[in-house]
Amino acid sequence: MAEITAQTVNEFRKQTGLGLMECKALLKEAEGDLKNAMTLAQEKGKANAAKRAGRTASAGRVEVYIHHDGKSGALVEVNCETDFVARNDEFRQLCKDLALHVVAANPVAVTREEVPADKVEEQRRIFLVQAEDKPEPIRAKIAEGKLNSWFAESVLLDQVFVKDSAKTVREVILEVNARVGENISIARFARFIVGENVVPATPEADG
Repeated sequence: MAEITAQTVNEFRKQTGLGLMECKALLKEAEGDLKNAMTLAQEKGKANAAKRAGRTASAGRVEVYIHHDGKSGALVEVNCETDFVARNDEFRQLCKDLALHVVAANPVAVTREEVPADKVEEQRRIFLVQAEDKPEPIRAKIAEGKLNSWFAESVLLDQVFVKDSAKTVREVILEVNARVGENISIARFARFIVGENVVPATPEADG
């Protein structure tokens, strides 16, 4: 077993944001191996987050992000369980990062279930057409595979986080969830681009 030094504990705390005693316990369970302790912390965090998932998240904040050129922006409502966490610096930073992500990644919905059924079917038809030259028995499988990839690119929780390409948005939220000890969820978002979806003015009839 590797020696668990104060330096190791402090480094682990910086990486995880967990309390001192919890860090010591995880490092002891991992026999002093920092990498294994990190894996244990992630697994524990995910398990605890899953338990909290059903709890009501009626507090939170609406975050606004406007790009520096003033031509794009986003509103994101992120919910948590208490006003205490809503005022937490880490939660507030998460909200800011999510609003920035929405502008940069242009998701179509928060979850797969929220994507309109007609849009899903439209994408499925496109992928089936793209697989027309493949044998009939595997066309559907190819289309479903491409549809899953499209979901990963288009659904907010499944997208790769713009500030850390090693994580999805869902994983980033779960990490904060584990550290603050409350259920965190994205309720809704809106993305705005100057000139996008502008309805042309109707010219007045002559005479």
